[in-house]
Amino acid sequence: MTLTTLVSGLSFAEAPRWHNGYLYYSDFYRHVVERVDSTGTVDVVAKVPNQPSGLGWLPSGELLIVSMLDRKLLKRAANGSLTEHADLSAAATWHCNDMVVSQDGTAYVGNFGFDNATRPKDQPPTPAKLAIVGLDGQVRITTQAFKFPNGSVITPDNKQLIVAETMGRRLTAFDISADGSLVNRRTWADLGRHYPDGICLDAQGAIWVADPVRSLLLRVEEGGNILQSIDPGRPVYACMLGGDNGKRLFACTAKTAGDEAAQLRSACIEYIDVDVPHAGLP
Repeated sequence: MTLTTLVSGLSFAEAPRWHNGYLYYSDFYRHVVERVDSTGTVDVVAKVPNQPSGLGWLPSGELLIVSMLDRKLLKRAANGSLTEHADLSAAATWHCNDMVVSQDGTAYVGNFGFDNATRPKDQPPTPAKLAIVGLDGQVRITTQAFKFPNGSVITPDNKQLIVAETMGRRLTAFDISADGSLVNRRTWADLGRHYPDGICLDAQGAIWVADPVRSLLLRVEEGGNILQSIDPGRPVYACMLGGDNGKRLFACTAKTAGDEAAQLRSACIEYIDVDVPHAGLP
């Protein structure tokens, strides 16, 4: 199956989100959040000096942006100005990363947990914890530890959060309590040899998983059975269902995720049409 390129020449695209007819994404090393329409026309939405990542929207329509290096959660006003919504430094033991925002404006923000560039290969990854950020910007820290929490989704009923644990090679589910806290931890899918990065949920309850290590897009059902596999031909780091009917699967691909990506500018937004539309958040 061949993917079609929508945008090219990016440094490293992450956190794709379909919103009001546009695909939004962060480009790490160009320090911008952009959006693209179905014709490939790109607009700059925000400039984030400390490297943008996860994206999501408050009930007011304001865009939240994870600022990775200074461990902040920023809020973009309608006039384009950025203000600090939350300080995540108490929760993050290394760079902040992906995020999902619930219908009531609660944000669940992950972080790397450790510096992978300097970690000895014989040393296990340092576990990370999620930051739970309320609508008022107040931060709570989960008691649960994760092996590199990455992409996350919230089910359409707003009752479950599912987190991709990249180093754990699994998708982990929680029930969302009335106050936004997470309970009843369980393995939603053991992915075996696959390393989940960005994820998105479809209307049949299956999850599309981007696996950059195996360079595959996988459609997985609860329990871990792989229903479909797509090979983009190079590493794929994130995915999102969108388009006019919700059946267009967008993929963020690149030759590398490292600092050299800034010079290579090999990253692309690609897409392929699938059978089951998007559901849930993001």
